[in-house]
Amino acid sequence: MGCGKSTIGKSLAQKLNISFIDLDQVIENQENESIKAIFDKRGELYFRKAERQALQQLIAQQNSGVISLGGGTPCYFENMNDLAQSKHYSIYLKASIPTLVGRLKDEKVMRPMIDHLTDDAALTEFIGKHLFERNAFYQKAKTVFTIDGLSVDEIVDDLIKSLA
Repeated sequence: MGCGKSTIGKSLAQKLNISFIDLDQVIENQENESIKAIFDKRGELYFRKAERQALQQLIAQQNSGVISLGGGTPCYFENMNDLAQSKHYSIYLKASIPTLVGRLKDEKVMRPMIDHLTDDAALTEFIGKHLFERNAFYQKAKTVFTIDGLSVDEIVDDLIKSLA
């Protein structure tokens, strides 16, 4: 959450001339509701099941493309193991807590997992806790790429070099 998966994913896909798919957008299209509305009306468990189903459909496709996953996606069901065992290449865009707080503090209202947090201290604690809990899943990615202090273009260029 907040590491730039969608922005970097779109730019990477464009430079590689392949498709870009945002998993949250796929879910919103399938459910005909925003992620926030799904969380509010049906809860996180319903969302995670919809997310799982959408991810399995994408993994089964043979098309080349960049897929941006939500920050929690690798942590539920067997999502990360399924990705690791597939032909797909997974990348963890790793950002420090201060970087993530800086990016997320003005976007809280659009993000159902953090919209209730009232100040930077609460956001910092939330991010730190979630990174700690999710780290074992994130580390299963084929590549861990630290993004702190880098521009989108620098990240994309470095990712392309690492994929070659």
